[in-house]
Amino acid sequence: MQWTWLFELQQQELFKRWSGLVLALFIAFQWLLTFTRVIKKLRKHAMTTQSMHKWIGAISPLLFYIHSMTFGYGYLLMLSYIFFTNTLIGYFNLDVIKNNSDLLFKSWMIVHVALSIIVTIIMVFHITMVFYYK
Repeated sequence: MQWTWLFELQQQELFKRWSGLVLALFIAFQWLLTFTRVIKKLRKHAMTTQSMHKWIGAISPLLFYIHSMTFGYGYLLMLSYIFFTNTLIGYFNLDVIKNNSDLLFKSWMIVHVALSIIVTIIMVFHITMVFYYK
């Protein structure tokens, strides 16, 4: 589904940059959960951060759609597929699956974090290319 008014907005350089900034900040914010789990002083905030992480992750496709209605080509297509695959994996966390398997949790976590790292790296590459070639 395409909204003409949004598609026309997405063609404007200023809109692309601001919506891209919002999406990049969203992705950066998602890493806060890792820091609250790893840094001892921040552990008291881990449960609150986890709840925010899940809700923000759940709406991430909407943020992506506001930034771009298309998946792009080349590395942008790869970024889109990995982003949406990781979001889908996030939807099926252990709260949803209702399984207490340690192996399943560790496997899920490794895949989710690995894809998150890849998304972040490609996002930084994309931002670099956007500003380098403009």
